[in-house]
Amino acid sequence: MTELRCRKSDTLEGDNEEEEEEEETQQSEPELDAIDVEEVSSDAADGNLQQKDGGEVKGDEPEQEEESIKPVRTHRSSSTSAFLQRLVRVFFGCVAAVACGMLYAVYLSTYHDRKFWFSTKQELEREITFQEGSGLYYYYYKHMLAAPSFERGFYELTIDNKTVSGQTINAVERLSLYPELITSFVYRITGSQDFVEPVYFYVGAVLGLQAVYVTALFVCSWVMSGTWVAGMLAVAWYVINRSDTTRVDHALPLRDNWALPYFSCQVAALTGFLSNNISSATEMFCYLTMSATTFTFLLVWEHSHYVLFIQGLCLFLLDSFDLVPPRKMADIHKVYLSSLFLAYLFHFQNATLLSSPLLSLLIGSVLARYFQQKMKMGPLVARVMKLFLHFHLVFTTGITFSYLVKKLIPVSDSDFILKFLEVKFGLNTTTDFVTNFLLCQESLQTPGQDFFLRLTQASVLPFYLLVLSVCLLSTLQTIYRRLSGQPMKTDHRLEDGRIGEQPEVIYHVFHTLFFGGLALLFEGMKYLWTPYVCMFTAFGVCCPGLWMTVFKWLKLKSIHPVVLVSRFSFSGNTSLILSTAVPTIIGFSLWREYCPRVLAELSDLPEFYDPDTVELISWIRSQAPVAAVFAGSPHLLATIKLCSGAAVTSLPLYSDINLLKRTEDTYQVYAMRSAEDVYKLLTSQKTNYVIIQESICNELSFNKGCRIKDLLDISNGHVVYDKGEIYSFSKHGRFCHEIKMNYSPYTNYFTRVFWNRSYHVYKVNSVISFQY
Repeated sequence: MTELRCRKSDTLEGDNEEEEEEEETQQSEPELDAIDVEEVSSDAADGNLQQKDGGEVKGDEPEQEEESIKPVRTHRSSSTSAFLQRLVRVFFGCVAAVACGMLYAVYLSTYHDRKFWFSTKQELEREITFQEGSGLYYYYYKHMLAAPSFERGFYELTIDNKTVSGQTINAVERLSLYPELITSFVYRITGSQDFVEPVYFYVGAVLGLQAVYVTALFVCSWVMSGTWVAGMLAVAWYVINRSDTTRVDHALPLRDNWALPYFSCQVAALTGFLSNNISSATEMFCYLTMSATTFTFLLVWEHSHYVLFIQGLCLFLLDSFDLVPPRKMADIHKVYLSSLFLAYLFHFQNATLLSSPLLSLLIGSVLARYFQQKMKMGPLVARVMKLFLHFHLVFTTGITFSYLVKKLIPVSDSDFILKFLEVKFGLNTTTDFVTNFLLCQESLQTPGQDFFLRLTQASVLPFYLLVLSVCLLSTLQTIYRRLSGQPMKTDHRLEDGRIGEQPEVIYHVFHTLFFGGLALLFEGMKYLWTPYVCMFTAFGVCCPGLWMTVFKWLKLKSIHPVVLVSRFSFSGNTSLILSTAVPTIIGFSLWREYCPRVLAELSDLPEFYDPDTVELISWIRSQAPVAAVFAGSPHLLATIKLCSGAAVTSLPLYSDINLLKRTEDTYQVYAMRSAEDVYKLLTSQKTNYVIIQESICNELSFNKGCRIKDLLDISNGHVVYDKGEIYSFSKHGRFCHEIKMNYSPYTNYFTRVFWNRSYHVYKVNSVISFQY
C-alpha cells in the first residue's frame, strides 16, 4: 500500500508540473481546468489501486465490458435528447418571433385605421392623411397602376415631365421609387385588384415590412443571447418606445419605412455570419441573406450608402484589431462591392454611389491589406505602430479616391454637404437660406432631453448603459490580448467569462457607439439607433455570458482550489438565474405599466380631419386647368400632386440641392420683397397659381430664428441687430400680408381666386394690368 500511495502522489505531481507548463504557455486558461485534471488523475490512480488487488480483476471482466457499453448508449441517448431539446427551443423561438411580428403589424394596422379613420373616409380624405410630403410616393404607385402596362408606366417615370414644371426628371432615380414599382408589379400579377383596394394593398405592404423589422430584431437578440426571451424583451421595448424607433405612425410611404426593415435583416444576417459557433450551411445562408438585403437596402433609399459606411467603419475596426477571420472580411467586402455595383446600374449610373464614402473606405481597406500583409504580426508596440500606419493609409487612400472621382464625375451636392457640416459643428456661419433651412429641420437638430427621459422611464437606457459598459470593457481587454499576440478562442464556454471575445458582440458594441454618437448630433438618427439599443440591451440582460463576465471580474485573486470550484459553480448557476430572473422582472414591470397605455392608444384617438385642405383640393380638381402649375410649400405641393396630378414647382426632397433652390424662390412670398420681384421668380418657374398658407405667414414659434420668414429675412439681408435683438427691416412690407390688402401694385400681378381659413390662392397674371 505504501508503494501504491507513492505512485499516486507521483502521478499527481506529474500532472501538476504539466499544468504549470500549460499555464506558462496559455495564460488565459482558468484554474478550474487544473482542478478537473487533478480529479481525473486521482480517479486513474484509484483505478490502478483496484487493479493491484489480485484476483478481483479477472473475475469481473464481463461486468467491465457491460459497464464500458453503457456509457456509449448513455452518450447516444443524451445527444439525441439534447438535439430534441434544441429543436423544440428553435421551434418555439421561431413561433414567438413570427407571432411578435404579426401582432405588431396588426396593432399598427388598427392604430392607423383608428387614428385617421381610414376605413370610413373617401379616397380624397384618405390620400390627405399621407403627411410630411410622403403622399408624393403614393402618387407614383397610383400612376403605375393606371398605366396600360407595367413597362409603359416604368418608361413614363424615367422621362417624367409632368411633375416639376419646366423640367424632365427620371423620377425612379431621383425619388428612389423601386418600392412603388415592386408593389405595383406584385399587385398586378397577383390579381389583387379583384379583392383589395390599391391603397390597402400599399399600406399593408408597408406594415408587413414593419413586422419583418421587429422579427429581425427578435432574431438578432436571440442569436446573440441564446434565448428567445431576449427577442421578446427587445420587441417589447421597441413597441413601448415606438415614437423614437419608427416614423411609420404618421407618414407611411417615407423611404426609411421601406428601407430600415431590410437593414434590420442585414444586421441580423451579419450577426449570424460573424458568429464562430455556426455550421457551414448556416454561414452560407447568412451570407446569401446579407447579400440580398444589402442590395435591396441600397436600392430603396438614397441615404442607405451613408448608413452602410458607418457599418463598414465598425467592420473595419474588427478587421484592424484582428477580431474576425480575414476570410469573412473578404466575403463581406465582396457583398458591399457587388451590391454597390448592382445599385449603381439599377439607379441609372448614379454618380453619387461612385463618390460615396462606403466605396472609398472599401478601396482604401483593400489596398491597405495588400500592402500591409504582415500588419498583424510582431510585439505589442510594433503592432500598434503598424495599426496607426494602417489607419493613415486607409483613410488617405479613401479620401484621395473620392477626390479623384468627384473631379472626373462632378457631384452637385458634394460641396454643399461639407458646407452644411461646417455650420452644424460651429466651424462657420452662413446666411444661406438652404443651409439654415436644413439646420432647422427637426431631424437634423440635436435631440432634446425628453428623448432620453422617455428611454429612461421605459427602463431601457439604464440597462443599456450597464450592458454597454460590461461589453465595452471586455472588448477592450480582448483587443489588448490580440495586440499582445494571444490567440482568440473560437469555442466559448460559460466559465470563460469573456463576452467581449465574441465577434458579433464586438460588432454591436461598435455599431451602437457609432450610431449613438450620431444620434446625439442629429435627432433623425435616433430611428437608426434606438431599435438597436432595445435589441442590444435585451441581449445583455438575458445573456448568461455577460453576467459570468461580471462575476469573473469580481472573483478574488488568491483563493483555495476547492473553494474555487464551488465558486465557479455558484457563479455559473447565479449567472443563469440572473439571465432569467432579470428579464422576467423587467418584462412583468413593463407589462404592468405599459400594456394598458398601448391598448389605450387604440381607443383614445381623435379624428384626423382637415376640411380646409379637402376644400382646396376640391377646388383645384373642379376649377383649375389640367395643365396648371402650382407653387407653395413642398409638403402642400406633394399633397396637390397626389390628389390632383397637377404639375408643381418643387418637391419635398431635401437631398436635392436644385429642388431646394426652387423651394427658396417659392418661399419668397413670405419675405419682404416687392410684388415685381416675387412675380419674376414665380414666372421663371412657369407658375400659374401660388398658394399662401396662413400657418407659415403668421407662424408663431419659440424658436424664432427657424421660422420661414426669419430665414428669408436673414438670407435677403433684411435683418438688423440691435443690443442682441434681431429685427426685420425692409422698404417693402411682407408679401403674404400686403397681397391680402388687395391694392396696387399687387393686384397688377396677382388675382385672388380662392381662399379659406388656411389657404389663399392667387393666379399669376399672364398679362400685367396696371391699376391705380
